[in-house]
Amino acid sequence: MSLALTTSLFGCKEARSTAEATVVTAAAPQPQPQPAAVPVAPADTRPLLICFGDSLTAGYGTEPGEAYPDVLQQLLDARGYHYHVLNSGISGNTTKDGLDRIARVIARHPQLVVVEFGGNDGLRGLPLEQTQANLDSIVHQLQTSGATVVLAGITLPPDYGPDYIKKFDAMYPALAKKYHTRLLPFLLKNVYGVPGDMQADDTHATAKGNKQVAANVQALIQPLLKH
Repeated sequence: MSLALTTSLFGCKEARSTAEATVVTAAAPQPQPQPAAVPVAPADTRPLLICFGDSLTAGYGTEPGEAYPDVLQQLLDARGYHYHVLNSGISGNTTKDGLDRIARVIARHPQLVVVEFGGNDGLRGLPLEQTQANLDSIVHQLQTSGATVVLAGITLPPDYGPDYIKKFDAMYPALAKKYHTRLLPFLLKNVYGVPGDMQADDTHATAKGNKQVAANVQALIQPLLKH
């Protein structure tokens, strides 16, 4: 009887110990799976070249990657120039819109800026004095920030009248002379009027035309580039 009692007591103790072990094991914190580390892309340390303008810069009417700044990046890469080309063109922008955006462009600390504005001002018949004043302020602020500026001009269809067009066209060389900047008088040189290079609106370049536009701009900035 004593043996039976002893066995019973030991059996209870053993069962209790097993249960306690089970409770302790269940309560123990389990290791949680850790999320995989997300690789961080290295910062682009190349000098920044900003193409700052309206729809002609933005690549209106073409597919992503077909605007002239995209092609310009390819040209510079192929020639061993280590620049990061940023497209800061917005369709419909006037010189006033460009002036409103200038602080954001300066905040990027570009080394070189291609300024292309004025077409929408002219097409809307805005006062040329204000257009030239806006362009003047854009170039002045960029140069003051330390950026090198080049100007890309545009012209208007003949139905706007010779007097207005003459004054419009004269803005760009006047500003280039004042600020000692390089000038491309007509962004669409060797593009406008070339079959397949202009869209049906006869205003914007096609993807094919933008290749020539990029070549025009590359020639404009060539003396300023550094390997």
